[in-house]
Amino acid sequence: MDKENNIVAEKSKLFAIRIVNLYKYLLKEKKEYLLSKQLVRSGTSIGANIAEAICTISKKDFIAKMYIAYKECSESLYWIELLYATEYLDEKEYLSIWEQCKELHKILSSITKSSEERIETLSGK
Repeated sequence: MDKENNIVAEKSKLFAIRIVNLYKYLLKEKKEYLLSKQLVRSGTSIGANIAEAICTISKKDFIAKMYIAYKECSESLYWIELLYATEYLDEKEYLSIWEQCKELHKILSSITKSSEERIETLSGK
């Protein structure tokens, strides 16, 4: 997998930038310190794991790193929903960032499934 022109890498980077900006906003404007810290960890970890996946040696390691990115994305969805439920995000803010995260989640799901299927096909399972 090539880092140049990689859609999931680019989308995860844009998402991480948005998460960092949301984190700064929640700290400064909303005085929220707990949920936002969890979100910044999981939200920035997505792209970090994708970057590692791009540089892996084996297909198995690639799938493992992409699956970790997928799980971090799932966790980010949870924190975004919790921030909305506790009224730190209004509906417009919530829907916008939730949709961006959900799109990334779908892409990662597709990558992990198709990669696993390719390995199974190659190994004759």
